[in-house]
Amino acid sequence: MIIVDDFSTDGTRNYLELNWRSHADLVVYHSENLGKGAAVRSGIKAAKGEYVIIQDADNEYDPSEYRSMLNAIASEDVDIVYGSRFLHPDAKITTPFWHRFVNECLTRFSNLFTGLELTDMETCYKLIPSEWLDSIEIEEDRFGIEPELTAKLAARGARIKEVPISYNRRKFEDGKKIGVIDGFRAVYVILKYGLKYMGR
Repeated sequence: MIIVDDFSTDGTRNYLELNWRSHADLVVYHSENLGKGAAVRSGIKAAKGEYVIIQDADNEYDPSEYRSMLNAIASEDVDIVYGSRFLHPDAKITTPFWHRFVNECLTRFSNLFTGLELTDMETCYKLIPSEWLDSIEIEEDRFGIEPELTAKLAARGARIKEVPISYNRRKFEDGKKIGVIDGFRAVYVILKYGLKYMGR
């Protein structure tokens, strides 16, 4: 397990400096806040395992569901596994309509360019072989990493399977960071990489 501290100001850094050995194999510290994409780049660079699973540290996703993703990649004729929040039977209970609507619009827009049939392109849970990630240059620093990764994986012909995952949605008053501007950025990123790689 690799923890990337993206210059936390909530006490996380102080806690990790004292206790990280009981939680992780390695901690990477950023000297300034750079965003999720930059944090994922740092984590990938430090990773040594055969596969990488991206895990946000906000308790929205349950690590116990790693097993279903690993089982899928081991038993199916696929290269990569995405955890879909919207395939889970409780999706309408755990996510408000506007959240599902925005994510569905972005996912369908992404699918137009990638040729994929995803239900949750924006999901955090992506199980990807390290060799695939090593061959991709991640350019987005913030949440644009999700459509960027999807476009670049699709351009390489990745066979992506989705499995249902649960979701414990965090509210903005609890510190959730993604906002409206990130939605517009996602549209831009889909167009940027979709047009670049479409038809490959």
